[in-house]
Amino acid sequence: MSRTVRQRPAAWAVIGLVLFTLTWELWVRLADVKPFITIEPSRIAGELADNPRFWLGQTWLTAWHTMVGVGVALALGVVVGAVLAAARPVEWAVQPVLVLVMVTPWVAYITSVVNWLGAGTPTILFMVSFVTFPPMVFAAVQGMRSADVAARELLASVDAGRREVFWRLRLPSALPSLFTALRFGTGLGLAAAYFSEGGSVASGVGLGEVGRRGTQNQGGGYPIVWGSIVCAAILGVLFLVGVNLLERRVLRWHSSQRAATS
Repeated sequence: MSRTVRQRPAAWAVIGLVLFTLTWELWVRLADVKPFITIEPSRIAGELADNPRFWLGQTWLTAWHTMVGVGVALALGVVVGAVLAAARPVEWAVQPVLVLVMVTPWVAYITSVVNWLGAGTPTILFMVSFVTFPPMVFAAVQGMRSADVAARELLASVDAGRREVFWRLRLPSALPSLFTALRFGTGLGLAAAYFSEGGSVASGVGLGEVGRRGTQNQGGGYPIVWGSIVCAAILGVLFLVGVNLLERRVLRWHSSQRAATS
């Protein structure tokens, strides 16, 4: 193997995925694994290749639900985080509620949300935003409180207003923490979108609904179920790559990105 290939993480990632897929394929075939446990990757690929337009459409719907929901959570998280970072008592009062939102299983209240907002897009977007909101708030608070003390004193010496301090110091200081939360939030939001699409019991609303229908079609629905899982996994990888690229572009000035480039 050439030195160029050995030094490229992307090449090793492809090699790892190929070996994983081959091992999966051989295991299912040689061990005679039952379809209700898992099926061959080649069979999943055949399902996706037979209906590419359908799978692309459903994947896009799930991607849209995830991006909009996480985007709303990020915007609200920055606003609420700024308030909590400026007032410790408010943070102490709100923090237990945020923790409860994080630790409560979604299945415990998805039915109530459906009865409240109705089946379909409103419930899905609410669930994605709701479950990804607490990590964004915690990241915003931590990042804004980590703003450089000398820079805060400098801005105070020139009588900078709160709005100027926020845009010039607190928000830039919070960006590294927010991008870390965004990596976690996209995966969490994708899971919430998939779960909510299946739990909202509405037609044509993404991969989660497709997977739910596949589970109801005993025998012939296994390729559909696994097709929805594979599409969701690919979507999650694309989200992480997108967040990493956006972070490199936005945080070109930050030491972490300069160190990564070096």
